[in-house]
Amino acid sequence: MRKTPEIPSASMADIAFMLLIFFITATSMDVDSGLERVLPQMPPENQEQDDTPPIKERNVFSVLLDANNRLMVEGELMRVEYLREKTKEFLTNPNNIESLPETKTTEIPLLGSFEVTKGVISLRNDHGTQYGMYINVQNELVAAVNEVRNELSTRKFGKRYDDLTSEQKEAIRDAIPSRISEAEPKTIGGKK
Repeated sequence: MRKTPEIPSASMADIAFMLLIFFITATSMDVDSGLERVLPQMPPENQEQDDTPPIKERNVFSVLLDANNRLMVEGELMRVEYLREKTKEFLTNPNNIESLPETKTTEIPLLGSFEVTKGVISLRNDHGTQYGMYINVQNELVAAVNEVRNELSTRKFGKRYDDLTSEQKEAIRDAIPSRISEAEPKTIGGKK
């Protein structure tokens, strides 16, 4: 009687391991994208909603995204590429223009007396706005705040914001606050 030859299985583990490595390195993983935000603390229960003073219109930078992903800044259509510079102008008000936000003189440790903007960026989008467009607009607004902080930290401390000590970063954050208010989505413009 003749024996059936066996299939050698010693290298099967090696082949399985190599296939596993191949599939791990050849496939792409979907990464969730999102926005890093620190949410404000809840107000005390005994605090009434109406005790907040109204914000003057000149202190609000209105950014709207409609259902067709059109960007409207301060009532005018704008391309996303120009949003960062327009936001920086709003935050800094370099020429003390009366239509741009007011400032309040504040004593800030490490910086001394500093004119802090009262400006608030108000972002509102339509229910039909594409998520990618919304993220692009958010990125430009945050990038504008970061660039203004970098410019101030370079002027005051001779280095970029990311390279500052925690005390220096706090001083820059106090001088250039990030006030981006996101309103609840609503229907701004219909699809065409």
